[in-house]
Amino acid sequence: MAPVPDWKRALDTGAQFTELRRSQARKLASDLVAQGQLARNQMSAYVDELVEASRRRSEQLRSIVRAEVERQLGVIGVATKRDLDALERKLRASNGAAKRGAGTKPGMKKAAPKRAPAKKAAAKAAKPAAKRAKSA
Repeated sequence: MAPVPDWKRALDTGAQFTELRRSQARKLASDLVAQGQLARNQMSAYVDELVEASRRRSEQLRSIVRAEVERQLGVIGVATKRDLDALERKLRASNGAAKRGAGTKPGMKKAAPKRAPAKKAAAKAAKPAAKRAKSA
């Protein structure tokens, strides 16, 4: 069985490759100036270029990882935030339609519900009293 890859370590390595701080870029540029491969007046532009290229690589790496994670979650059937939002909208729409009632228009009022018939408690109470009166 193949060993499980250490994804955190791989991502950290990728992040270190793509993330170049301005101080690191300045050090690289200074080394190139010292070696005579870069003119001192080009140093600032070179540092800016290195930092911008690093930023682009970082964004590309994030995009690749995000797309792969979404793809893998889709393969195993995990709902995404987009799926949950769509389901929420659908439920709200169906609940709104259910509250309005089937076949009614949004602006129409519902008919008042019919009242339940009054309990016949008074009639039941009168029957035992009538029975007592007959037996006496």
